[in-house]
Amino acid sequence: MSVHDMEKAEATYGGFMATLKWAVPLIAVIAFVVVAAIAS
Repeated sequence: MSVHDMEKAEATYGGFMATLKWAVPLIAVIAFVVVAAIAS
């Protein structure tokens, strides 16, 4: 793997982790709302 490929991979990984930081809590909130709606 060349240095250029590694830089590209690190940029992709950084973007993925930034998206994951928002997606996981959002999915948890949506799941909580659905469970609360079903329970009531």
